[in-house]
Amino acid sequence: MRIRKRSCAMVLACSSIFIQASYAGNDVLGELQLEGATKVEKTSGVWIDGQYLGYLEELKGSKKILLLPGEHKIAVRQNGYQDFTQNVVLHPGEKQLLTVTMVKDTRFIMPAVTAEIKISVNPDRAAVFLDGQYVGHAAEFGGVAKSLIVAPGHRKITISLPEYQTFSTEVDLAPKQKFEIKTDLVKSGTPQMAEPEK
Repeated sequence: MRIRKRSCAMVLACSSIFIQASYAGNDVLGELQLEGATKVEKTSGVWIDGQYLGYLEELKGSKKILLLPGEHKIAVRQNGYQDFTQNVVLHPGEKQLLTVTMVKDTRFIMPAVTAEIKISVNPDRAAVFLDGQYVGHAAEFGGVAKSLIVAPGHRKITISLPEYQTFSTEVDLAPKQKFEIKTDLVKSGTPQMAEPEK
């Protein structure tokens, strides 16, 4: 009985030390806030140090960006726009605001003949890649009057989100064809994320 009481007291002591350490850890972290003026910025995908986090508008509240002090590489991507990239240096407990402005990519040309891919994915915040290029998050391509417009032909679609298994498929699309992808991403033990091609 005495041994059980001692082990119980040890567990409680260890728990309280862990809780204090957790709170102390929050004082060490810096917070990065991202802001965008238009829908283009707000729906753009955000990468920090090469890791996809989600789209800009959702990264607040419980999904706010807390980072260790030091230098971090920020990349914001949107289909048809140039990547927005910036290095930021965060200090312990600092809150830093970064205003994101997306600029049209003049090399982007909409195909004259198209096909359509409707995407219904859970969770719908997952990143969607077409032939290795980031094109948006799944919620942008599902639902009424929403789909991914692509050139016909052989296309590889990859859907990826940290802590979930990556989903990939390949399709051959005829002109004006409508194709639908429906899937639930499966939780995985380790974070995996498709990297956009450079």
